[in-house]
Amino acid sequence: MKLNRILLSGTLVVVALVIQISVLARLQLPGAVPDLLLLTVLGLALVYGHTGGALIGFTAGLLADLAPPADHAAGRYALVLCVVGYLVGLARPDNGRLRTAVGPMAVVVAAAVGSTLLYAGVGALVGDTAARDVGLGSLAFTAALYDLLLTPFVVPGVMALARRAENDPLVDSSSAAGGGASTGSGWLVSGTPGLSRSRGGRVRGGARLKGVKRL
Repeated sequence: MKLNRILLSGTLVVVALVIQISVLARLQLPGAVPDLLLLTVLGLALVYGHTGGALIGFTAGLLADLAPPADHAAGRYALVLCVVGYLVGLARPDNGRLRTAVGPMAVVVAAAVGSTLLYAGVGALVGDTAARDVGLGSLAFTAALYDLLLTPFVVPGVMALARRAENDPLVDSSSAAGGGASTGSGWLVSGTPGLSRSRGGRVRGGARLKGVKRL
């Protein structure tokens, strides 16, 4: 990856992780916990493509695995975000433009639900049985809802920063055409506000929900 991509991605991931652990993980919300880290990876993957998305996702997930209060096997969330970043990067439009809100919102919902199920599945393989005690369907639903609500406040800004760091001509052209709309992300106005899923160590239904990913 280019140096400017590494510096920008690293900065955004670290900021997202700090907010994730220190603020969002402490919110007493029903079901899932907001996952700012996932949305940051999604925004970068939609600009950098599948290879960059996979590398950024793996690095972000590994940092989340190692950051306190880590309570699961290292590499678990790294695998999840690596797969998510790769798949989302494949959805990157060829011309770099996102013309409607439908596609990106569908990507966010699929990523939120898929990452929750994949995280639970990987946990089951390594002997973490927490998913059996948690309403996985409810957790996936609330995770998708919170991620969808938070998307307009995170993903367009991440994409705009990524394109500006790349000196992408789309930044200037979309700014001129959009009359000040969010750069490179014309679907900002059609999104919905919200949150994401993450680490929470609280007791729900007799089961302790752990981790930034919360199982």
